[in-house]
This record gives sequence, C-alpha cells and structure tokens, in this order.
Amino acid sequence: MDGIVERKVVLVTRQTRLEELVARFHTLAQAKFYVEHLGADFSDYEREQSAYAEAKKTVLATLQAYGRYQVIDRAFLPNFLFGREDVVVALGQDGLVANTMKYLEGQPLIGVNPEPSRYDGILLPYEPPGMAKALIEVLRDRFVAKEVTMAKAELTNGQALYAVNDLFIGPRTHVSARYEIQFGEQRETQSSSGLIVSTGLGSTGWMKSIVTGALQIASAYNLKAKNVGYQPTTWDSDKLTFAVREPFPSRSSAANIVYGSISGKQPLKLTSLMPENGVIFSDGIEKDFLEFNSGTLATIKVAERKGILVT
Repeated sequence: MDGIVERKVVLVTRQTRLEELVARFHTLAQAKFYVEHLGADFSDYEREQSAYAEAKKTVLATLQAYGRYQVIDRAFLPNFLFGREDVVVALGQDGLVANTMKYLEGQPLIGVNPEPSRYDGILLPYEPPGMAKALIEVLRDRFVAKEVTMAKAELTNGQALYAVNDLFIGPRTHVSARYEIQFGEQRETQSSSGLIVSTGLGSTGWMKSIVTGALQIASAYNLKAKNVGYQPTTWDSDKLTFAVREPFPSRSSAANIVYGSISGKQPLKLTSLMPENGVIFSDGIEKDFLEFNSGTLATIKVAERKGILVT
C-alpha cells in the first residue's frame, strides 16, 4: 500500500452467537448442552463461528499489511473516540454497520459481510477478500459512497442520541407511555405503547411493519386507505417519519397526532409524563439509552451529520 497517507483503520467486530453462549454458560460443553436441550442445531452455531473467524483472519491480514489499525468490539462503541481521519471497517451483520455508523462524524465506513450465504448484507457490499481494494480506494480518497440520513433525540440537559435506523421513545416495560406531544401547531397528551421515529434507511424495517399492520386493520374494517401500500423513503432523504404505537383515546388522552414527517423546519417535541422507566433508545440497542422521565423534554429532529457508507 505504498504511496498512501497513513491513517488509522478501526475494525469493529462483534461476538458470534456461540461466543455469547460460552460467555453466558462459561464452557463450550455447557453451551452445547443448552442448545441441544432446546432441540436446536448446535452445528449451525459452530459453522457461523468458523465462518466469522475465517473472515476476521482475512480482514486482519489486510490490515496488518497496511500497518496502523485497531480492533474493538461493538460493546465499546458508546465510549470509543474515533479520530476525524479514521477509516472504519465493520465486520458483521447489517445491524453492526448501523450500530457503528451512529457514533461516527463523517468518517467513511466499509461494511464487510463475513458470510454472504447467511446474511443479506444490504449494508455489507464487500466480502473479506475484496475489502483490501475498497480500503485502498478510501485511503486515496477515490471512493464512492452513499450518504445516510440519521435521526437525533436531544434533551434539554444537553444529552443526545443518534439513530441510523430508528428511535424508540416510550416505556422500558410493557406498560403505557404517557407524554405530551407537539408537532407544528398541534399539541396533545397521549397514552400509547411509545413512538417510533424512522430514517430513510430504517423505513424498510420497524416502520414498515407498523404501517403494514395499520393498513391491514383498516382493511379488516372495510376502510379504504388513500394510498394503499407502503413506500419506503431513500437513505439520504432529509426527513424522518414518526408513528405512535397503539394510541389510546380517553378523557385524559387524545389520539390525533399519530403519524407524520419530521423535517429540518418541523421537529417533533415530546415531554415525558412518566415518573419512571421512560427511555429513548436507537437501532434496537436497549442498553444504550437516554432516560425519559417526568418533565424531560426531548426534541426529535434530522441529525446535523450524515453517515458515509462506502459502496
């Protein structure tokens, strides 16, 4: 890799299912007993482990040939400080790319699929052998990339949380969330199962299931929707979509503000009315959250930065 300006490459990895089981049950034998006792195929766990180890070996060989690199597990992402000139490589499932991207500030991200026969890899355009070429192009600033719009939840105390796919705002447990919602000139108190705020990238996931379910329920009641069907938005769309899950109208709560688009000019504001167990988390990672309890005001808006996914 002669002639390339030296920059640090950060490789983000994750534990396999087998590694997580061994960490939980302390030994491989105990993990195998647990899986087989449930009637599952333990050999599939072993195949996944073997494929990931081989993929990691190939990627590390590329990084060792380059020189300056660091390997971190995704569990350390919330506290890891990326340098502005770093190049980031994520080796894992699509979710790992999303989990990594929300902690970046414009650094290019290369998604590597460790096992194409197992993972669809929408965010994983490269396989381990092809990662070297992609890395060289990035280091020479000759790469092609897609911009990914992110969402941001910001509290009045200065805390903030970003999302690549979606934000969840609501209760930690299966109880009703209570909050005041303000969208444009509309304002009301609601009781629901919480809200989902989706980016363009996340519009093919959780939000799709919410809208699809709502359309099917409407159909069961012989109600015709204005536009039957669901159309996801583009990854770089400068708007977010929010939906309230299972809003409950009562004497003290309304259900008029249940769906809409958040733009740069029109954020969504939520004030918690929950004395405890209110949370905001992103991209399905419940351990990385903001507390959203009584009196807390959260402003949900389009993030000021975008993810850069190398294609």
